[in-house]
Amino acid sequence: MITSLIGLLIFCADIFAIVNIVRSSLPTGNKVLWCLLVFVLPVLGLIIWFAAGPRDGKGLRLN
Repeated sequence: MITSLIGLLIFCADIFAIVNIVRSSLPTGNKVLWCLLVFVLPVLGLIIWFAAGPRDGKGLRLN
């Protein structure tokens, strides 16, 4: 039960990250690389995206 909940939370966070990546102003090639990273390495990719992913000028996550 707990592992299913954790898996669902990771899945939702990955979808959120991918949506933010696609909506960002990055070039298409960079978007593809970020999405692949999050898709192939769901937990590690999410952590890397959160730390180094695209941000707006104020340092906030793009929405």
